[in-house]
Amino acid sequence: MAGCQSVVDELVEGPVEGLVEELVGAHLSDAVLAGQTWRRRRFNECRFVDADLRRLETIGCVFTRCDFSLADIGRSSHRGTAFRSCTFRASTLTGAVLDGCSLLGSTLSECRLRPITLTGTDLTLVGLGGADLREADLRGARMLGTLLLGADLRGARLDADALVQAQLRGAKVDLDTAVAFAAAHGLLVEQPNP
Repeated sequence: MAGCQSVVDELVEGPVEGLVEELVGAHLSDAVLAGQTWRRRRFNECRFVDADLRRLETIGCVFTRCDFSLADIGRSSHRGTAFRSCTFRASTLTGAVLDGCSLLGSTLSECRLRPITLTGTDLTLVGLGGADLREADLRGARMLGTLLLGADLRGARLDADALVQAQLRGAKVDLDTAVAFAAAHGLLVEQPNP
């Protein structure tokens, strides 16, 4: 545990000369790292299980095959950060803002996501099955191969590309999204004559 504590201490101290820029295989489970700002750091196969990452700000960071299961990432802010093939199981992301980020190949299951803001974020090959994305703003998100099976998308804002690229089988949508989905797939939607 002493090794874990020294890594946590370095992360908490913030950017200083000689700080570890890349962590590989670090076990940061149960770590309290709330309110920190991380710039251009790399994390490979690190475990953040049940970690307190509330109000964390990341700028240009890369997380590869990291495990965020049970972590509280609420009210966090991420700009230009990549979460590649990461696992978020029963994680809390309420109030999180991701701007210009990538979640390529990541899986989010049983997560608390509302409200969440994803601006210009790449959701390619992301698993969001059964996610509650009501009223989420997903415009501009790249969603090629994204699994939204059984997701609740009522009131969500999606553009035509997302409606064509994502897999939406069993998703709950409102009438406006259903019409937009039909139009995105080339159907002509007409009102019946009175």
